[in-house]
Amino acid sequence: MPSETTGVIADRYATALFELADTQGVLDQVAGDLKTLKAMVRESADLRRLLDSPVLTRDEAGKGVSALADAAKFSSLTANFLGLLAKNRRLDTLLGVIDAYLGRLAAKRGELSANVASAVPLSQAQQDALASSLKAAFGSNVAVDLVVDPALLGGMVVKVGSRMVDSSLKTKLQHLKLAMKGVG
Repeated sequence: MPSETTGVIADRYATALFELADTQGVLDQVAGDLKTLKAMVRESADLRRLLDSPVLTRDEAGKGVSALADAAKFSSLTANFLGLLAKNRRLDTLLGVIDAYLGRLAAKRGELSANVASAVPLSQAQQDALASSLKAAFGSNVAVDLVVDPALLGGMVVKVGSRMVDSSLKTKLQHLKLAMKGVG
C-alpha cells in the first residue's frame, strides 16, 4: 500500500511527465506506453522485483528499464522518464505515476476513470457494454482500466472515483458465510 508521501511524489512525477508529453504533443503515445508498462508489471514478478528492489544500484536499475523500454519500443520520452525514475531511485512509485498520468489525461478529456476487476477476461463486446453502462450511469465517457483477478471467482468489482460496486462471487460468498454464522 503506497504511503501518502509516495502518492505525492508519484503525482509530482506524473504532472511533470504529463506537461512534457502535452508540450511535445505525445500525450496519447505516452499513455499507450504507460498502459503497456502497467500490464507488464502486473504480469511479471521479475519486473515488480526490479521496480521495488533496494539492492540494485541506480546504474543497474537504469540499465534494466532502458532494456525494457527498448524491447517494448516505448517513445523516447517514456524511456527517458523511466531512466530518470531509476536515477532518482523512484521506480517504486511507477504504478502511482501511471495512474496519476492516466487520471490527468482522462480529466483533460472530460472522462472519468474506472478500475474494473473481473474474474475472467472480458470480450470486446462485454468491455463495450460495460463502458456504455458506465457512461449511462455517470453521464460522461469513462476510461476503463481492466484487470483479471481469478480470486473473485465470478462477477466483477467496479471502482469509479470514491464509488465501488462489488458484484463478485467471492464477496457474495463472504456475506453468505457471515449470515449463516448468525443462524446457528
